Amino acid sequence: MTVLAAPAPPLKRRRSTEGRDAWLLVLPALLPVMLFSVYPLVYGVLLGFTDAKAGLNAETHFNGLDNYAALMGNELFWNSFKIGLVWAFSVTILQFLASLGLALLLNLNLRLRWLARTLALIPWAMPPVIIAIMWQLMLNPNYGPVNRTLDAVGLPASINWLGESAIALPVVIVVGVWAGMPQTTITLLAGLQSVPAELNEAAAIDGASTWRRFWHVTLPALRPIVTAITTLDLIWNFNSFALVFVLTAGGPGGTTMLPSLFAYNEAFRYGNFGYAAAMGNVMVILIGAFLILYLRAQMRSRNS
Repeated sequence: MTVLAAPAPPLKRRRSTEGRDAWLLVLPALLPVMLFSVYPLVYGVLLGFTDAKAGLNAETHFNGLDNYAALMGNELFWNSFKIGLVWAFSVTILQFLASLGLALLLNLNLRLRWLARTLALIPWAMPPVIIAIMWQLMLNPNYGPVNRTLDAVGLPASINWLGESAIALPVVIVVGVWAGMPQTTITLLAGLQSVPAELNEAAAIDGASTWRRFWHVTLPALRPIVTAITTLDLIWNFNSFALVFVLTAGGPGGTTMLPSLFAYNEAFRYGNFGYAAAMGNVMVILIGAFLILYLRAQMRSRNS
């Protein structure tokens, strides 16, 4: 007796069933993202078009573009935005250069290389608040080890590193570079280890110097990784809050007032939630536009 096989379900129905099953599998991971990331983002964007203020019984009204019109004439905010750009670009560039040098060093076959790699990760294991407190103690003008070391070698030792407007921002930038080096170093080190050794060996046989091998072989091979890590570093650094907040709280005289600190003060010190949300929206739009242009330029350069 011949047994007839059951007809296969239609392809369209099978695809819809597979899609439904996929959504059921993704849903447990998607719900926290929607609840704690997407919803606050959407709510913050909408809040920027209201006059929301602090207070349990405070009424909130839609005010259109009033917050943005007021923001256009707020010189203090735009000054903090300029400081934020100086901070973000300075930390990102110096962090990349220092991390690249450290990654090249850690990629060499040196003794105790494992120990050096472990020590390079220490700042990564420390929360930004702890890093800021540690550097506050080190830079203390009265009993900090930095000034004591300067005094021991006969140099001026009464410098208020975080309290003088002329040097506060450069000092904070140095701390930011130190705090952010580990993840950049590890990423670049992984990229260096993925570069085929045969390429450098062939260049060396052709008579290329160490610098020429790095510039024409190693660096082009690292370009996708460099683009990715510098983009992420720029976003992280521009949105940095805890490190600078604990170090200087935006002082002295607003010389380290990043836009995130400015928006924080507007929201939680003065209670203008709607106005602060508008600041956040403007920051996201401007930085997003810059990153799009940067990534397009990198892709165009890579394709050429």
